[in-house]
Amino acid sequence: MLNTNRLISLAASVLVYCGASAQQPQFLGDGHVIIKVDTDKRYLLLPVEEKNDNAHIRVVKDNQLVKTLNCKIATDKVDYFVPLEVENGQVLDIAFLGNARYTGAMNDFACWKKMTYADTFNTDNTEKYRPAFHHTPKYGWMNDPNGMFYKDGVWHLCFQYNPYGSQWENMTWGYSTSTDLIHWTPQPNVLEGDALGAIFSGSSVVDKNNTAGFGKDAIVAFYTSAGHSQTQSMAYSTDGGKTFTKYSHNPIIVSTARDFRDPHVFWNADAGFWNMILAVGQEMHIYSSPNLKDWHFESSFGHEYGNHGGVWECPDLMKMKVRGTDKEKWMLICNINPGGPFGGSATQYFIGQFDGHVFTCEDEPRETKWMDYGKDHYATVTFDNAPEGRHCAIAWMSNWQYANQVPTMQYRSANSIVRDLGLFEYNGETYCSVLPAAEMNAARGARISSPSESCEIVVDLKGDAQIILMGAKGEKVVMTYDDMEETFDMDRRRSGNVSFSDAFPVVTSSPTYGKMRQMRIFVDRCSIEAFDSEGKMSMTNLVFPSVPYNKIVVKGKAKAKIYKIE
Repeated sequence: MLNTNRLISLAASVLVYCGASAQQPQFLGDGHVIIKVDTDKRYLLLPVEEKNDNAHIRVVKDNQLVKTLNCKIATDKVDYFVPLEVENGQVLDIAFLGNARYTGAMNDFACWKKMTYADTFNTDNTEKYRPAFHHTPKYGWMNDPNGMFYKDGVWHLCFQYNPYGSQWENMTWGYSTSTDLIHWTPQPNVLEGDALGAIFSGSSVVDKNNTAGFGKDAIVAFYTSAGHSQTQSMAYSTDGGKTFTKYSHNPIIVSTARDFRDPHVFWNADAGFWNMILAVGQEMHIYSSPNLKDWHFESSFGHEYGNHGGVWECPDLMKMKVRGTDKEKWMLICNINPGGPFGGSATQYFIGQFDGHVFTCEDEPRETKWMDYGKDHYATVTFDNAPEGRHCAIAWMSNWQYANQVPTMQYRSANSIVRDLGLFEYNGETYCSVLPAAEMNAARGARISSPSESCEIVVDLKGDAQIILMGAKGEKVVMTYDDMEETFDMDRRRSGNVSFSDAFPVVTSSPTYGKMRQMRIFVDRCSIEAFDSEGKMSMTNLVFPSVPYNKIVVKGKAKAKIYKIE
């Protein structure tokens, strides 16, 4: 578990060095407080207590509303701090929404003694579970990957982000970049909520031919404005994605549907126009456009197809070659919550054909194909404009059953390693192949004799096998391959800390669609991702061992090699 006292002391050291006590609050009754900002410092460091209800903060300057946000401001004790950028002369109008009978007298809240102005905010890692080679935010909450694209040698990754706490709230597009898909550089947030609502999930495209009129190679982003209703909006960037201007005629698409979100846009070279696929309740809607501004509804897909255990979200649609054949087919990605094979959220997909107007599925209506058979693989979407015709996907590595409760506080959630998607055939059907991105090959370092907290394990198989990762305190993860049944299981019930959710300690199981002869297993402090080396199986699971796994036991017809990740 996170050492909260250490985190507080780290943040406090920043305050002592460069901070100044915040202005004395003015208490107005009924949970209402006003703070007048009187400082030349950059931030007001807000003390957070995660058990609390949200307080609602309105930032006002010259009698005009600047922004609104929700934050679980500390009443009894401080779990950690988050920075709110402020300007001299602003007024913070704070409303505590919790029941005063439980929170006590407002003037005795812990926050008033700890709330401080500062020029810096300490983001040094204080979490033993923060991954070494997976993308994470420096602090705060992260869920769905958004607005991903490749341009001029740089991979751009946006994500659903809460800058004001480590649980879901205040949806903003955070932003990171990478040149190798492994090491990520944090960038300033690119899209924040406005009068139309919070900024929910979406996508970005590189408009190479200036179809929208914003300029050649402009980056055009599409997102859901989540206000009283969910509507679709867009923004554009002429500086390569560093900053975005919201389109003056937003919203661009509206609906009467309650769940109407997550626009994924792509250029359809076969049809000669843009397509958008949009999640609407338990189906997908498809649109077309010549210019990214004017959208025409084409069709819907999903009635009676696949799993309908929850709301459909975060779609994607792409054409790929079927490995070993001259066939090309389309794959529609549909993330669903709940309804996953082992509870909670997961990623399903459909195979078929698409003419720019209608997606025709070749699978049986009630058949469900899962892209990953772990518990922690959701909101999977691909990067636009990936080089060499690649379809590079990344997933949110968590599950809505427990995402807000996993044992970290400085940050919550990581992304999976990036995967290269493709198609393969087995017993007359077409399936999605999932391989670690080619860049992971370059990250493989020297061979080592035993597992470390961040490593790759390559297992050669000749039949039934069991791979057990163990730590010094007896915690373990058991992985079992059944050659006859063509299944792979991962048991994390005794993997470490499983107490934060009854839904966490499980065994997950996957078909392997044929014999496996080699596996690649990536271990990174809080996660295990297992892949068939031919891409026929993938499984992604979180783990929270009290000490890193440092021993491996291999039983059956298998041999393992272990490598550093660099």
